[in-house]
Amino acid sequence: MLLAVDIGNTNITLGLYDDEVLLFTARLSTEIRRTADQYAIDIKDILYLHGCRYETIEDAVICSVVPSVGKAVSNAVSMLCHIVPLSLGPGVKTGLNIKIDNPAQLGADLVAGAVGALHEYTMPCVIVDMGTATTITVLDENGALLGGAIAAGVNLTLKALTENTSQLPSISIESPGKVIGTNTADCMRSGLVLGTAAMLDGMIDRIEDQLSKIVTVVATGGLSKEIIQHCERNIIYNENLLLDGLRIIYEKNS
Repeated sequence: MLLAVDIGNTNITLGLYDDEVLLFTARLSTEIRRTADQYAIDIKDILYLHGCRYETIEDAVICSVVPSVGKAVSNAVSMLCHIVPLSLGPGVKTGLNIKIDNPAQLGADLVAGAVGALHEYTMPCVIVDMGTATTITVLDENGALLGGAIAAGVNLTLKALTENTSQLPSISIESPGKVIGTNTADCMRSGLVLGTAAMLDGMIDRIEDQLSKIVTVVATGGLSKEIIQHCERNIIYNENLLLDGLRIIYEKNS
C-alpha cells in the first residue's frame, strides 16, 4: 500500500493506493501548530475509519506547500509506519521538463498536478487548480511545463471582501442562478462564481492565442467542480489529479 499526501495551505488530502487503484481519499485541516504526534493520531484514525491498518502501508509520498506541516506529516508517517516518505522536492525524479525561469520556484503541488496531467491527457494541456489560490499551469505539445498564472482563490477573495468592507456578509459559494444579482448575496455570488468562470474562459482563450494551439483543460481542487460548470469552455474535472501525480512520481523513484 502507498500513502499519498498532498499538503495545501488550507487542507491536507490523503489517498491510499493498492498498486494503481485508489482505495479512498480523506481530508484534514492544515494546522501549523499541530505536532507530528497529533498528525500521526489523525492518520491512524482515518485509516481505521476506512477499514485499513497502518501496518499495511509500505511507503508514502508527500508534496507540501507548507514546509513546517510537510515536515510534521513526514515525521508522523515515519513514526506510525516505520518508513521514510518520499518528499517531492529538488533531486526527485518527475520526468517533467520544466522551462520556467527558475525551476526551484515551482510549487510541489503544481509539479504533481502536471505529472498527473502529462500521463492522462492529450497535450498541450492547461491545469486549473482551485485551492487557496487559483493556479493555471500550461504544458506544451511535448509536455514541457512552460509556466502559468496565479490568482486569488474564491474563498480568499470572499474573505477579503467580508473582512475589508462593513456591509458585505459572509456567504456560501454557490451559483447565483443569474449574472445580474438582485440582492447583496447573489451579487457577491455572481462576482465570485460567474466572475471566476469568465476569468478562466478568458485566460484559456489567451493561452491558446499565445500557443497557437487548442488545449485540453483539466481542473482540480477546492471549488473547481462548482466553478467550471459555469465556464463556456469544455473543462475536465479530476478530483484526484495531484494524488495520481504523486503516485506516478513515487513509481519513478522507487
